[in-house]
Amino acid sequence: MFLDNRQVAMDSVLEALADSIDYFQDNIERLRPSLRDTLKPYYEQRLQQMGQLQQLARTHLKMLPRDADVERDDFLWLWSRLKSFVGNDSQVLINELLEQERVLMQALSTLFTHPLPDPVEPVVEECMKGCRQLIRELYQLQKRKPQRSGSL
Repeated sequence: MFLDNRQVAMDSVLEALADSIDYFQDNIERLRPSLRDTLKPYYEQRLQQMGQLQQLARTHLKMLPRDADVERDDFLWLWSRLKSFVGNDSQVLINELLEQERVLMQALSTLFTHPLPDPVEPVVEECMKGCRQLIRELYQLQKRKPQRSGSL
């Protein structure tokens, strides 16, 4: 089944949402508890929004769910760990999380160039708002001095 441009844009958003959630969950143990507690609500909200968008995409855009790219996830996790050996682990994680947000923001912006069904648009807007809030939070974390232990 071929996807039209709007379906492709929605698929990109769903993939970026899933990738950001997976990356956070895969690296949650690398965060110190205070930062884990700061970031966790953003990702819990994102997980809920992703579920809503998946259902809306199925209902209004006639899209079927698809599997995540497991090899890509494994590669990203390994690449992040390797970079941590040569740099500050906390800064590597923050930079990687910021990159995930940039990819998501770009996918959301592309989706907004297509007409969206009325029930879909508010959820996409909430995703974009949450993305902007998380980007601001990550930039604030990036400005903090790194800890000597190298963990967030």
